[in-house]
Amino acid sequence: MSYSGSPSERPVPAGDLDRSHIGQTVSFESNDFTIVFGTIAGVARTEAMVYLSLQGVGGGTHLKDEYDLPVGHNVYLPMDPLSSAGKTLSEAERVIKEKFDEIKKNLRDREQKSGSE
Repeated sequence: MSYSGSPSERPVPAGDLDRSHIGQTVSFESNDFTIVFGTIAGVARTEAMVYLSLQGVGGGTHLKDEYDLPVGHNVYLPMDPLSSAGKTLSEAERVIKEKFDEIKKNLRDREQKSGSE
C-alpha cells in the first residue's frame, strides 16, 4: 500500500512533530497493510524515532494507541486553512489580472480598428 494522504492534508515528516501538533487529526501508513487515522495525544522523539500516542483508540482488539515511526516517515495533517486561503487568493488575483490584461488588449485593438477606418 502506498498512502499519500487526502487532498485536504499535507505531508509532514514525523520528526517535525512537536507539542503544537497535539490535538490535531493525523493519518499515516503504519506498515504495508495498515493506514491509521486518529488524533495526536502525545509525541516523543529520539534522534531516529518518533513515538506517537493517539487519543481514544486504545483497548480495542485491532487498534493500537501508540506507534513508532522513523523521523523521516511522512504523516499527514490537515492543511493550514490560512495558507490554503492565501494560495487561493493569490491564484484568484493572478486570474483576475490575466482577464483584466486581456480586456485592456481587446479595448486597445478595438480603438485601433475604429481609428484606422
